[in-house]
Order: sequence, then C-alpha cells, then structure tokens
Amino acid sequence: MGKFFGKPEYGIPEGAYSFQHLLFVSILIISMIVLAIIIGLKFRSKNDQEKNKVLFFCAFLINGFELFKIAFNLGASSDGMSLKHDLPLFLCSIQLITIPIAAFSKGRLREASLDFVFIFGILGALLGTIGAAQNYNAYPVLSFPNVVSGITHSISGFTSLYIAISGMQSMKKKNVPILFAIIIIFCVLAYTANIILDYNYMFLMNHDGTPYVIIYNLVNGSPVLYPILVVLLFLIYILMFTYLYNWIIKKVNNSKL
Repeated sequence: MGKFFGKPEYGIPEGAYSFQHLLFVSILIISMIVLAIIIGLKFRSKNDQEKNKVLFFCAFLINGFELFKIAFNLGASSDGMSLKHDLPLFLCSIQLITIPIAAFSKGRLREASLDFVFIFGILGALLGTIGAAQNYNAYPVLSFPNVVSGITHSISGFTSLYIAISGMQSMKKKNVPILFAIIIIFCVLAYTANIILDYNYMFLMNHDGTPYVIIYNLVNGSPVLYPILVVLLFLIYILMFTYLYNWIIKKVNNSKL
C-alpha cells in the first residue's frame, strides 16, 4: 500500500501501452460506457431537474477527487511547490469548471457548457487514459497519480456520454462562439502559466509523449507554430464535431419522414 502512495517511493513503471496499462484503461473505459448507457437511458425520459441530479453528482465527484489529489500532493511536497503542477489548466481540467456550470447555470451558458462537456469529455477521457503515455512511463499503473487521473478522466467521459444519451445536448450553431471563447481563454491562461511556472499546461510547450507529437514533429518543435496549431486544432475539432453531429441528426430526422 505504501508504494501506491509513493512511500517511500513509487515502484518501477510498467511503461506506456504495456499490458497493465491497456488492461487498466480498458476496464475504466468499459465501465464508463456501460454506466453512461444504463444511467443515461434511465434518465432520458426525465425532466431537466431530474437529469441535473447526475450532473451534480459528477461535478461533486470530479472536483472532490481533484481537491484530494492537490491536498495529497501538497502534503507530500517538501517545498509546497507541487501546486504549480496541479492548476486546473489542462484540457481535461476544464471539465472541473464546465460540469458544475452545466449543472448549476441556466440559459445559453448552460447550453454551451453542456455542449462543451459533450464535445470534449469523451476526447479527454481517451487522451487521459489511453493517450497518457507520460503518466504510465513515470508511475506504475496501480499508483495514486495514475488511478486518480484515470478516475477523473473517466468521470469526464461518463458525463459526456450521459449528456448525449439522456438528450441534454443542444449543439446549436449559435453557441459555437461561446465554445471558442471557453477554449481560447483557457489556452491563454495555460500558456501564461507555462511561461511563469516553466510548465506544460494544455501541452502548449511540447507534446510530452502524447499524440500531440504528430503536430510537434510537423513543425519541428517550433515554439511559435506548435502552440498556435494546437489551439487551432481545438477550434477545428469543435467545428467538425458540431457540423457532423448536426448533419447526422438531420439525416436521421429525414429518414423518419
């Protein structure tokens, strides 16, 4: 149990895409999908107030785990500097804010927040479990950092799927500017923090073993082009997701006529 919490130190990492890594994240992803289907279908016919109860729980759970992680890391840090690595400025961390906003707000802000979680929640879950090569190269699979990270990313993925299955998403084109604003604001904050703290939030400085390596290599690691392309990729993803979703819905509705 001591090694799970890094006491006196973490064990030897099994490595990214090892059998242990793939087995662990497969269990998380399958559980996430099954629970989202069961709970999403159960609440699909309920009103928004009832559907929101699941969002309240997800918001409490994801932020609870994140606060526990921050408290643990601060307690384990001799100089208290671990906090600079725990700021909610990763792509997946945005859900710590957007899920509560989706649960507690109203109007277009709520619609846009629901759509943001729907669009990025499942992507973040996959990138933060299967794609988190840096984590699984640094720590054993069954260690505090990887287990908590796996759980929080899976909560994001579950919430995304739950929103879709229960029918809470709007995916209105008029809300796209709000989605753009959310991602751009966080990218600016992340990039500023990276400069000040010498860190790599939103992977805007380098790929750090993630699939962003494709973009990084494409521009030969340019410190100007690389972050610009990463941000553009987010915006393009929002546009493509919104267009494909509305196209599919339109085709399905036309086929029913």
